[in-house]
Amino acid sequence: MAPEVILAMDEGQYEGKVDIWSLGITCIELAERKPPLFNMNAMSALYHIAQNDSPTLQSNDWSDPFRSFVDYCLLKIPQDRPSSGELLRHDFVRRERSPRILIDLIQRTKDAVRELDNLQYRKMKKILYQEKVNGPMGESQEEEEDSEAASCKMNSLGSNHSIPSTSVSTGSQSSSVNSMQEVLDDSCSDMTMMHPQDYSSTLDSSPHTKKDHQYNWDDGIHRPEPRLASCDKSSQAQNYKNQGRFATIKSASLVTKQIHEHEQESELREQMSGYKRMRRQHQKQLIALENKLKAEMDEHRLKLQKEVETQANNAYIDLEKLAKRHAVHSEKEMKTALTDEKKFQQQIVAQQKKELTTFLDNQKKQYKLCKEKIKEEMNEDHSTPKKEKQERLSKHKENMQHSQAEEEAHLLSQQRVFYDRNCRAFKRKVMVKRHDVEQEQIREELNKKKTQKEMEHAMLIRHDESTQELEHRQLKTLQKLRMDLIRLQHQTELENQIEYNNRRERELHRKHVLELRQQPKNLKALELQIKKQFQDTCKVQTKQYKALRHHQMEVTPKAEHKTVLKALKDEQTRKLAILAEQYEQSINEMMASQALRLDEAQEAECQALRQQLQQEMELLNAYQSKIKMQTEAQHEREQQKLEQKVSLRRAHLEQKVWWRKTLKSF
Repeated sequence: MAPEVILAMDEGQYEGKVDIWSLGITCIELAERKPPLFNMNAMSALYHIAQNDSPTLQSNDWSDPFRSFVDYCLLKIPQDRPSSGELLRHDFVRRERSPRILIDLIQRTKDAVRELDNLQYRKMKKILYQEKVNGPMGESQEEEEDSEAASCKMNSLGSNHSIPSTSVSTGSQSSSVNSMQEVLDDSCSDMTMMHPQDYSSTLDSSPHTKKDHQYNWDDGIHRPEPRLASCDKSSQAQNYKNQGRFATIKSASLVTKQIHEHEQESELREQMSGYKRMRRQHQKQLIALENKLKAEMDEHRLKLQKEVETQANNAYIDLEKLAKRHAVHSEKEMKTALTDEKKFQQQIVAQQKKELTTFLDNQKKQYKLCKEKIKEEMNEDHSTPKKEKQERLSKHKENMQHSQAEEEAHLLSQQRVFYDRNCRAFKRKVMVKRHDVEQEQIREELNKKKTQKEMEHAMLIRHDESTQELEHRQLKTLQKLRMDLIRLQHQTELENQIEYNNRRERELHRKHVLELRQQPKNLKALELQIKKQFQDTCKVQTKQYKALRHHQMEVTPKAEHKTVLKALKDEQTRKLAILAEQYEQSINEMMASQALRLDEAQEAECQALRQQLQQEMELLNAYQSKIKMQTEAQHEREQQKLEQKVSLRRAHLEQKVWWRKTLKSF
C-alpha cells in the first residue's frame, strides 16, 4: 500500500501514481519471493510505511538497471514518482531481451518436473524393496520402520533442526499411514505400467542381487542393501481392504491448521476493513463539520455586510491629517530605533572583542606556564630519551593547542548566543514600544472622530470582534472533534495491537504445548532408531565373527581350535558389551540433549516473539506520538494563521476607515 493511500484515509484522495508503487512492490516480491514487511503485523506495516523510508531490494545480486527501476518506482513523494510513460523509457524496460527467455523457462520447468517424477519413482521403488525385505515381519516391525523413516527424514533435513520439526514430520507421517499403504499396495502395477522394461529386468535379476548388510560408520545407521520384490497376494488383499478409505496427503491436523489460519486471515482482513471504515467515517465527519461551519460563517458575514452598508459615513478629513502626522512620527521613531539598535550592537561587539582579547592573552600565559612546567619535569627525568621527550612535548603542545582552540570556539559561540539574545531582546523592546505608540495613535484618532464616526468605527470593531469570536469558536470546535477522532483512532489501534499480541502469544503457547505433548513420541522414535542401529551393528559383528572364525579354523592347526574359539568368543563378548554400553550412553545423552534443546528452542521463540511484539508496540506508540505531535503542530499553525488573519483584518478595517475619511475630505 502506497504512503498516499494510507494518508488518503484522512485526506480522502490520491492519484494513479499508487499503481507505480504497486509495480515496484510486485518487483520486490518476484525477486525475493515475499513482499516487504511480510513478517510484520498488517497494522504495524501501515505505521512503518507511513513514517519510514521506501523498501528496497535486500540482495546485491540484482543488476543495476533493475535496482534503479525498483527504486524509481518506489519514490515516496508521489510528485517525484514517474508515470507509466516515463517507466517505458527506463533502461531496464528498453534493454535488449533474448527471445529464448520464455522457452528456456518452460524447458527448465519441464526438467524440474521430470526430475521430481524420477525422484518420486525411485523413492517408491525403494519402498517396495524395503517391503519385500521386511515382508515376513509383523505390524510392530512396520510401525518401527515408519518411525525410523520419520527420524531419517528429520536427519536429512539437518542435524541442527529442533524437536518441533521432528514432531511435525512424525505426526504427519503417522496420520497418513493409510493413504501411504494404498500407494505401496498399488505401486507394483503402476511401476509396471510406467517402466515395464526396467521392472521386468529388475524381477529377473532379483535372485542375484542379495547382499549382506553393511554398516555405515559415518552416520551410525545400519542400512540394509535394497532387494528386489514382486507384488504378492497379501499386498493385493491389503489393497482391496484399503479401497474404501479416503486417500489424502493432508492430515487432519494440517487441515485444521489451514482452517485456523484462514479464520485468522479473515479476522485480520475484517479488522483492517473496520479500521479503514472508521478512518473514512472520521473523514466524513470532519468534512461535514467544515461545511457546516463554512455555511455559518457565510451567513454571519452577509449579516455584517448589510449592517455596515446601512451605517456608511464619508467624514475622513481630520482622519487623513492625523494619519499623516502619525506616519511621520512612526517613521521618525523607526529611524531612531534603527540608530539605537546599531549603537547597541556596536557596544556589544566592542565588549566581546575586549573579552576575546583578554581570553587569548590568558591562554598564551597558560600555554607558556604549562610549557615551562613540562620542560622542567623533563629536565628532571634523566632516564627518558631525548627523542621521546621531544615527542611528549610536541604531543602536549598539540593537546594544549587543541583544547585552547576548543575553548576559544566555545567562547565565540557563547558570545554569538549572547549577541543574538540581546539583539532580539532589544528588538522586542522596540517592537513593544512601537506597538504602544501605534495604540496611542489609534486612541487619538478615535478621540477626534465625531459621534457618527465613533459609532461607525465602534460598529466595525464590534463586527470584527464578533467575527473573531466566531472564528475562534469554530476553530476550537473543529480541533476538538479532530482530537477526539484521533484519540478514538489511537485507542482502536492500540486495542487491535493488544489483541494481535495476545493472539500471537496464545498461538505460541498452544504450539509449545503441542510440542511438549509430542516430545515423548519423538524421543521414543529416536530411542527405537538407536536400538535398531545397535541390533544391526550386533548382526554385522556376528557375521564378521563367523567369517573370522571360519578363517581362523582354516589357518590354525586342529589342536589349537579350542583355544582360538575361546579367545574369539571372549573378544566377541567384550566388544558387544562395549558396544551395548556405548549405545546405552547414546540413548541417555540423546534424551537429555533433546529435552534441553526443546526448552532452549521454546525459550528462544518466546524471547523472539516478545521482542517482535515489543518492537511493534514501540513502533505503534512512535507512530501515534508522531501523529499526535503533527496534529498539535497543525492546530498551532491554524491558531497562528487565525491570529494573523485577525490582525490583518483588523488592520484592513482601520485602513478602510482611514480611506473613507480621506475620500470624504475631497
